Amino acid sequence: MIKKIDLPYPMDSLEPYYSKETLAIHYDTLYTGYVDNTNKTEEKLKQARESGNFDSIKCLEKDLSFFGSGAILHGLFFENMGPAIPTSPNVELMQQINKDFGSYDTFKTQFTKSSIAVEASGWNLLVWVPEFQKLEILQCEKHQNLTLWGCVPLLVLDMWEHSYFLQYKTKRPEYVEAFWNIVNWNVVNKRFEKTLEI
Repeated sequence: MIKKIDLPYPMDSLEPYYSKETLAIHYDTLYTGYVDNTNKTEEKLKQARESGNFDSIKCLEKDLSFFGSGAILHGLFFENMGPAIPTSPNVELMQQINKDFGSYDTFKTQFTKSSIAVEASGWNLLVWVPEFQKLEILQCEKHQNLTLWGCVPLLVLDMWEHSYFLQYKTKRPEYVEAFWNIVNWNVVNKRFEKTLEI
């Protein structure tokens, strides 16, 4: 059974970049739905194993991938945002960014353009790929498609319309630009440090 993360800041603390109303709907309703549906799916899989009836296995495993990935990514997303207190990549992460993207500005431009270009419902992620020993930026359709096996999400931006439409309407670029003001690099730094321990 998975649990929702506790929101690590007050609901209104991301304003004006991310509205209280949007965050409340996103965290309380939509994220809760992904967590609940993941747990329901896990329960159904348990029942299938106990009964030996796997007639619905294709649907159940598809649901687990979709809802489970949605729950995980939402948790990462809420954690890697924070009140607009200046933070930045630490020395180790900045060195890796410079190595893999040429410069921080180039990384930021690529991440911004990649986020805006996400098709339909999806995400944009900065990930560490252990097999490549480098950082990559990946677009993710839905919650689970177009990933690289084994990659570790470091910085996650939700590009589903529910994450910005109330405040930014169809102005996706404005939403992405606002996001940079509330990135909590301290969390991203810790995620990167953990990848180096693996």
